[in-house]
Amino acid sequence: MNTLGPTILYLLQGGLVTFLVWLVTVVFSLPLAVLVAFVRKMNNRFVNAILGVYTTLVRGTPLLFQLIFVYFGVPIMFKIQLSPFCAASLAFINSWTIYMSEIIRGNIEGIDKGQYEAGKVLGMNYFQIMFTVIFPQALVTALPSLCNQAIEAIWGTSLLSTIGMDDILKSARVILMRDFSMEPFIIAGILYLLFNGAVVLLFKKIEERTSRFRIQYTK
Repeated sequence: MNTLGPTILYLLQGGLVTFLVWLVTVVFSLPLAVLVAFVRKMNNRFVNAILGVYTTLVRGTPLLFQLIFVYFGVPIMFKIQLSPFCAASLAFINSWTIYMSEIIRGNIEGIDKGQYEAGKVLGMNYFQIMFTVIFPQALVTALPSLCNQAIEAIWGTSLLSTIGMDDILKSARVILMRDFSMEPFIIAGILYLLFNGAVVLLFKKIEERTSRFRIQYTK
């Protein structure tokens, strides 16, 4: 029991690494996902073909492969040095941008075509229609799926140890090998559950705040 305090503190340090990578991933991937969905919605055949191939590559390869490729491959290809945090952030942002853009694009496709016509009648141009009428609706309806992606991003951080980062899981494994105790894994599990619960609660609050828009848009 005397080692419980230091164990929790050490795992919290790993939790901070996990949280920072997750936060950077969500903050940057969501606006980029909106941008990618917008570009694909413009229906430029050449651009859509390139993005379609790239989407297939990202969705068709494991996140672990992408993480290792960015950390080891990109420095070799471009003669630059990436820190583990930078490499992890780039790999995660890249992956979740594609996944979230597909979610948003799917929700855009589900919006009634009459919304576009109504915008044109009101004198709006394409960009005004997309960013003031279509995207707000798409984001509101996409919230449950985006929440799932945010939770999966937490799970994905368990791969950080493969490039030497001291995330929650690696911290728990270090203590396990040192003390031969299951306590660190139990505490790590609790930390993951608390993190997931906080994300779910956050998205529920966002859904409650945007529910009036959902009612308005679905009338």
